[in-house]
Amino acid sequence: MCPELGNSIVIGVISVIVILGSEKVKVAESKVANGGIEYPGINCRKHSAVLTDFGGVGDGVTSNTKAFRNAISNLSHYASDGGAQLIVPPGKWLTGPFNLTSHFTLFLHNKALILASQNESEWPHLPVLPSYGRGRDAPHGRFSSLIFGTNLTDIVITGKNGSIDGQGAYWWKKFHNKKLTLTRPYMIELMYSDQIQISSLTLLNSPSYFIHPIYSSNIIMQGLTINAPINSPNTDGIDPDSCTNVRIEDCYIVSGDDCVAIKSGWDEYGIKFAMPSQHIVIKRLTCISPDSAMIALGSEMSGGISDVRAEDLTAINTESAIRIKTAVGRGGYVKDIFVKGMNLTTMKYVFWMTGSYKSHPDPGYDPKALPNITGINYRDVVATQVKMSARLQGISNNPFTNICISNVTIQFNEKPKKHQWNCTDVSGVTNKVTPPPCELLPEKEQLQCPFPTNSLPIESVKLKSCSTNAFF
Repeated sequence: MCPELGNSIVIGVISVIVILGSEKVKVAESKVANGGIEYPGINCRKHSAVLTDFGGVGDGVTSNTKAFRNAISNLSHYASDGGAQLIVPPGKWLTGPFNLTSHFTLFLHNKALILASQNESEWPHLPVLPSYGRGRDAPHGRFSSLIFGTNLTDIVITGKNGSIDGQGAYWWKKFHNKKLTLTRPYMIELMYSDQIQISSLTLLNSPSYFIHPIYSSNIIMQGLTINAPINSPNTDGIDPDSCTNVRIEDCYIVSGDDCVAIKSGWDEYGIKFAMPSQHIVIKRLTCISPDSAMIALGSEMSGGISDVRAEDLTAINTESAIRIKTAVGRGGYVKDIFVKGMNLTTMKYVFWMTGSYKSHPDPGYDPKALPNITGINYRDVVATQVKMSARLQGISNNPFTNICISNVTIQFNEKPKKHQWNCTDVSGVTNKVTPPPCELLPEKEQLQCPFPTNSLPIESVKLKSCSTNAFF
């Protein structure tokens, strides 16, 4: 007979003792009806443990790097037996980087705060990414991300709005002072992995990118609040990089860089690696980024970017809405991009495409490797307090083609640019666009730019109702 806990009944709780090495760890195996904290997950877990079971101390001072690493190492043994979840309870949990495992959930209580260590000795070094050829901040190597994993399957990082603070000011200062010998860490990076969920968290002050899935597939990122100072360097919110089947929805991002940036490798290294980013859906995104884009495509796009569908987007005090960034030497392509339903206010640009983004990993890029930018579709846009409607700059003798813009109303701020549309080396059509576009984008009557009516497979993934099996 199970005890009654208010209105919650826990059925058949079994506790088992597992001895691994010298560690004696209590792991709960539970079947739960209305017990613990419920949360949605791509998969639920049979086994549960709490960070304090492994010596975790949530005082904001004690290092918990060993506790996280030992906990995940122990719980990895349950991967073939229903998987396991590690619960981070209320407290401030200082830690260096740790690696995740397959069939695993990291759950943060809403009063839990993970704090990234500022002790560099706790941060492992990693080789450069093969599709990049060098680090972004320094040529040789990079620091591990705070939460890292490679070659994994079925990973969930979630909570009831629990928080992770990257304490990035330490790293931003080193970046500005040119004191970095390795590229700064990201907050969360998963490589060569499949079936990923990152949801219902508050992420703060990453040293560089916040979330960087790379060479991965079947990814859901939802219900995230991401916040960094608007002058912090390279603090992109969500950066799918050479990824397939990605769903980003219901996220609020304040960033010093692009809120979302879709990438696929850099110049000759990305061309050789040849792994595109494709089949990506973005819905109900809100962005604040005065110096960057709500959604950027590139500039590292040498493996190709295609079939991106974005709708119901809001940008406030942001440099541009959707920005395509590329250059001679990139190769690759950006094609079949579909955007509808943007509400924008206080913008420098509404539409921005750049064919002369001059950042290169080294002088070895091929000047004959020209990017193919085609099939770019925008519709149903309302923008106010705008400085300039569009800056569309393709590449000489390699124009950006098949651009479609329809049903757009743009209102200016108090000091608008005299020439609202600056267009070179582009071609396409428009309809019902105010103010009138440039001559390279002539009006075509009865035009509505396309948006796919079918759904991507990642949109049909249904999350299950899971529980922490623990009370706080």
